[in-house]
Amino acid sequence: MPAVALPQRRLANAIRALAMDAVQKANSGHPGAPMGMADIAEVLWRGVLKHNPKNPQWINRDRFVLSNGHGSMLQYALLHLTGYDLNIEDLKQFRQLHSRTPGHPEYGYTAGVETTTGPLGQGLANAVGFALAEKTLAAQFNRDGFNVIDHHTYCFLGDGCLMEGISHEVSSLAGTLKLGKLIAFYDDNGISIDGEVEGWFTDNTAQRFAAYGWQVIGQIDGHDSEAIRAAIIEAHADTTRPTLIICKTVIGCGSPNKQGKEDCHGAPLGAAEIVATREAMGWEYGAFEVPEDIYEAWDCSVKGDVLEKNWQGQFNAYQKAHPELAQELTRRLKGELPASFELEAKAYIQEVASKGETIASRKASQNALNAFGPLLPELLGGSADLAGSNLTLWKGCHGIQENPAGNYVFYGVREFGMSAIMNGIALHGGFIPYGATFLIFMEYARNAVRMSALMKQRVIYVFTHDSIGLGEDGPTHQPIEQLASLRGTPNMSVWRPADAVESAVAWLSALQKHNGPTSLVFSRQNLAHLERDALQLDNISRGAYTLVEETGVLEAIIIATGSEIELAVRAQQALTAQGKGVRVVSMPCVDVFMAQDVAYRNKVLPPEVRARVAVEASHADYWYKFVGLDGKVIGMTTFGESAPIKDLYQHFGITVDAVVNAVNSLS
Repeated sequence: MPAVALPQRRLANAIRALAMDAVQKANSGHPGAPMGMADIAEVLWRGVLKHNPKNPQWINRDRFVLSNGHGSMLQYALLHLTGYDLNIEDLKQFRQLHSRTPGHPEYGYTAGVETTTGPLGQGLANAVGFALAEKTLAAQFNRDGFNVIDHHTYCFLGDGCLMEGISHEVSSLAGTLKLGKLIAFYDDNGISIDGEVEGWFTDNTAQRFAAYGWQVIGQIDGHDSEAIRAAIIEAHADTTRPTLIICKTVIGCGSPNKQGKEDCHGAPLGAAEIVATREAMGWEYGAFEVPEDIYEAWDCSVKGDVLEKNWQGQFNAYQKAHPELAQELTRRLKGELPASFELEAKAYIQEVASKGETIASRKASQNALNAFGPLLPELLGGSADLAGSNLTLWKGCHGIQENPAGNYVFYGVREFGMSAIMNGIALHGGFIPYGATFLIFMEYARNAVRMSALMKQRVIYVFTHDSIGLGEDGPTHQPIEQLASLRGTPNMSVWRPADAVESAVAWLSALQKHNGPTSLVFSRQNLAHLERDALQLDNISRGAYTLVEETGVLEAIIIATGSEIELAVRAQQALTAQGKGVRVVSMPCVDVFMAQDVAYRNKVLPPEVRARVAVEASHADYWYKFVGLDGKVIGMTTFGESAPIKDLYQHFGITVDAVVNAVNSLS
């Protein structure tokens, strides 16, 4: 450290200089937020934040989330200055192809970035997930004298985040759950892309968050270091309420001609204005130049190493006092399943196959949870107010509202918030989150579901009431295009099982997947049990398999999923009676099937057999990739109707006769 402490404004100006230089060089970006929040960031990151730049994965670090992710250069400057693996050349590559400084913070690209932000409001939701995970994990593992899980979550957010509806969903829940270690800094600069927000955003934010059950501090001067520090101390003192610190700031602070204006929100300052800004700030250094004394004052490597070593000493003592707990915590933080889990899960699948129940796949899902749940204490479930319909509660569930060490979250009617919170839980580590709603209401959650896939997080979505089979609730509740949307999402696995056996396999696959989310799509109505031999049972996990072999020469293939498998089997029986060689392929998970080797895929779907019919009570267009121009699809091309299930299938032509006629027309 330098012998003489440097003025905090000068230290904050290093952020401003790096931000404006990087945006200018890229000729693209948002300098306003980094320059406006630099003083807040300096106080937090240098004096408060518990982190180790040399080990960004230290489990007991504080989490930092930049919800207003367009201000990414703020975070990159902070990471660079405090000693993370992000050098000045990386900053010079801001917004360039394959750089470690993309336009918005991207999880997995940059050491120290905890989550991908950019879609406004979702960073705040992720932060709620981080704080929820910390509280629950601490309740499960901390013991007297051993607070091995003990850290805060800090979130920066702006006007845009608070305008997004998701901010209401998650902030309301955070207050109800009393997430006292969540501290959010509201960058109240009054400016968005279109100009001064007073024309479209006049909420009383303080009253709003107080009504949620938050501690509200401010407005404070977001450029006054002492006021910022005092606010953080006050936030720490209240351990039962999340805290919102309202910081009045000037966007683009330091720019003499553009500060306080929308001009600096989403565009470079320009060469002339950068010269003027350097002069106004007294920053006498060139582009991307930071003097050594400022680097020394910013570097948190030594302090971070001490913090982690002190914690490691405590954890070592914890290991001696509570060896089994320590071992279990370590396993869960690594994201590893128990060593015996796969063997026990497969034994359960065999048991389901032997039992042969005809039940709704949503019920089969609950049965799987009852089997797998006791084996997996890392499961943290929930539902968006539909637990009794989604059947996500299993016998060992305990709500965290009543028991902080529990394993179930009653999210309320908050599909979007639930999904984004689950992303935060998954990113925190120690849990496998699953959450449920009707498949149609995936649309409310769509962008958070996409973010799960973008970040490759093990989040499990339980979507029930999967088709027109929902019946009388009608087209508002009957999903048509949602399966195609989910299947078209990179990194997303989508399972639509045909019976209880496939449902259990789907759960096992989702739990074992480490590199992305899974959507488990279940029926409301009962589905008949399907008989399988041992090889067929094993092949379910490959995403598609031959369920019913053809008699004689293979002439045609029927491909189906979920509730339509039974219909396909009956059609195959009718066609076999006509003397046709037809097989039925069950394809519960397209993406898993497409990841198999070519030999297996060609064995299930021989390329020379062009007579193919796909049948699914969902949008028909998706299936042409498997049936080709020569094939036919029995499915939906319109929205549904309100009527009993049998009437709907007949009305929309999803019938045995329709499948038989389609096959006959091709062969």
